[in-house]
Amino acid sequence: MNDFYSMFGEYLTEQKTSSTNTKESYLRDTLNFLEFLSEFDVTPLHADERDVQAYVDRLQEINRSPTTISRNLASVRCFFKFLIYRGLLDQNPAKGIKLNKAEKKLPQVLQGEEIELLLSKPDITEPKGCRDKAMLELLYATGIRASELINLDIKDINLRSGVLYCKGNKGVRSIPVYPSAVVAVSDYIYRMRGLIADPNGDDALFVNLNGGRLTRQGFWKIVKSYAADAGITKEITPHTIRHSFALHLLENGASVKDIQTMMGHADISSTQVYVQLLDNHVKQVYQDCHPKAKLG
Repeated sequence: MNDFYSMFGEYLTEQKTSSTNTKESYLRDTLNFLEFLSEFDVTPLHADERDVQAYVDRLQEINRSPTTISRNLASVRCFFKFLIYRGLLDQNPAKGIKLNKAEKKLPQVLQGEEIELLLSKPDITEPKGCRDKAMLELLYATGIRASELINLDIKDINLRSGVLYCKGNKGVRSIPVYPSAVVAVSDYIYRMRGLIADPNGDDALFVNLNGGRLTRQGFWKIVKSYAADAGITKEITPHTIRHSFALHLLENGASVKDIQTMMGHADISSTQVYVQLLDNHVKQVYQDCHPKAKLG
């Protein structure tokens, strides 16, 4: 089992060129599936559709969410595709498994006033707050993923031209940065970063208070902390700011195609969800603000 598992990890990296987050999820889900099979002394090479269905049934019995079950099934399908790729199987026993479609939830977003409130909370007179202000401004300015933000190096932002060069799975994309975000990042780099960065460390743009590159978990906690300080009761993650970036651009006339390019979506259908979000927002504004609508 361990051999299959380690080879699958190599396959995800080399053949599928999966992101780190996707690879970790697929490996975790696959390990759970392999442990399930081992309970019944079934090897991956002898598993059939009934075994996969039994695993899905188990996930449903322990009240895993439809989204989690769907992701687990995708991971198992990918694992069997790997076995076929290696010539160890002829057919994918997970291919015929069908799930009830999970209801897609529209992403949570912040209103413009909430964004401004969030951005106002860091104390830029001290290193941590100055760094946090720069991170939040840059995240809202560009809509990049949290993982992309923490992987930025100093050379990835051109402060003079106001452009960020973001390395994603599909190459490097250039994203404009609005002036106040450029100011915030400049202030952090030239006034505060040297106070906390390890002189012998790498060129990470954002570093933690121990001098090393900031982690995704660390940034997640930072966002949650400032949201609480701002009194925002919505469930906020770094991705909430990314969603807000997209919706606010769409509200102000940006095309879906341009937003797709800036966000690094491989499929435009991922970007089109914001059109539905905008439609719902407009309907809600109408209901809340039109004098006749409020009478009903």
